[in-house]
Amino acid sequence: MSSFLDPSSDPSEPGVKLFARHPADVARDLIGMILTVDGVGGRIVETEAYHHEDPASHTFNGPTPRNAAMFGPVGRAYVYRSYGLHWCLNFVCGDTPGSAVLIRALEPMSGLEQMRERRGADAARLLCAGPGRLCQALAISREHDEAPLDKPPFALEPSMQDWEIVVGPRIGLTKGVQTPWRFGLAGSKFLSRPFPKA
Repeated sequence: MSSFLDPSSDPSEPGVKLFARHPADVARDLIGMILTVDGVGGRIVETEAYHHEDPASHTFNGPTPRNAAMFGPVGRAYVYRSYGLHWCLNFVCGDTPGSAVLIRALEPMSGLEQMRERRGADAARLLCAGPGRLCQALAISREHDEAPLDKPPFALEPSMQDWEIVVGPRIGLTKGVQTPWRFGLAGSKFLSRPFPKA
């Protein structure tokens, strides 16, 4: 039986339908799914989409050793260090090479004690609120770059319910600032920061 996320499986199966699409559609549909790494993780509550034609994307100027994962198979991790300080986790996707979704925040659900030890913090609200905190809490590093999301240590479970989703501009950019490709679970207290009010 093919995995939920197996990008080489039949195109009619959920994994291919999830990732082989425009990154904004993928980013929206990831909200509410459960992500774990070695059993530690929780519900995805915030994402950002990056398309290869988007000036804010790492792939806008073409392939490099750093962004190689984004030009590989969909359904894999792209992990990079931001400002030389924090790791960031992305899911490679798109109907053409070079797109990905940044996982910005989780609602912690499993392995909270491990997260607290890794983060040196107690407040559940802050354990995975932001890409850097999330990677620290889940012990994600460059060694996870290009790893398939359908195999250990990763696990991604589909959501069993519909969620109200809020949409807004992405955070911390100098290009593509107003592109409304940030998605969040409405009312979540685990977001990296609030969405602008409509």
